[in-house]
Amino acid sequence: MTAFLVLSILSPLENAVLWILKQFHHVGLTWAWAIVGTTVVVRILLVPLTVRQIHSMQSMQRHAPEMKEIQRKYKGDRQKLNEELMKFYKENNINPAASCLPLVAQFPVFISLYLVLRHFTRHVPQGADLSWLHIVPNIAAKANTHWSGYLLLVIYAGSQILSTYFMSATMDKTQRTIMMIVPLIFITVIARFPVGLVLYWVTTNLWTVGQGLITRRLMPKTPAPVWPRRQPAKRPEPEPEPVKAPEPAKAVAAAPPPPRRVKRKKKGGTRR
Repeated sequence: MTAFLVLSILSPLENAVLWILKQFHHVGLTWAWAIVGTTVVVRILLVPLTVRQIHSMQSMQRHAPEMKEIQRKYKGDRQKLNEELMKFYKENNINPAASCLPLVAQFPVFISLYLVLRHFTRHVPQGADLSWLHIVPNIAAKANTHWSGYLLLVIYAGSQILSTYFMSATMDKTQRTIMMIVPLIFITVIARFPVGLVLYWVTTNLWTVGQGLITRRLMPKTPAPVWPRRQPAKRPEPEPEPVKAPEPAKAVAAAPPPPRRVKRKKKGGTRR
């Protein structure tokens, strides 16, 4: 019941994707190049969301030191950490979900294109050319049915890693590494999808890479925060000894005067 409801909701979008493919085919493009053209149209329509994504990334880069300080301060309290981060986002008009908007918006298109390619032969005339670049024989076949599909999967993995590198500037090193490894894990799943769907995803990844290169060249770079270096603790200087007042000079005792010589009178009186 749920799957039927989802298909019913996506039915108008599926018809819109098929209509765009037919329009590109009518102007002379093969069905494979029509998928590339449809991808470009979708990415052009998502430009407003992409601009919001870029502004959000720049804002988060600008406030990265403050956010790291909040994470350090409330490292042991997850609930308090989330509350303080949400408060910080609100005060600085930061929308962390904006970086995911283009990817979320592309997901319905991805599913709709899958539904179109699943029974593609019903929508195109019998004997239509479904090849691409004389390498891919059939864009409606699964990617693991021909060596060209594996080649596209390799290109998909490389383009996905590059696009993740450009669009994950605000992630830490661990998160960025995980986001680059995930595409390699999903290759086994994507190999069962039609080649046209892999071609769509390769095109959108290459668009993201080109967009990242242009953004880095045109947008002003946010200077990296300069953290103050810790200075080595200085030893306390010894306090200067108080200057002692000079002791008063001791009075030198005056030398006693020489004893006076007393003349003694001679005995016997004077002679007559």
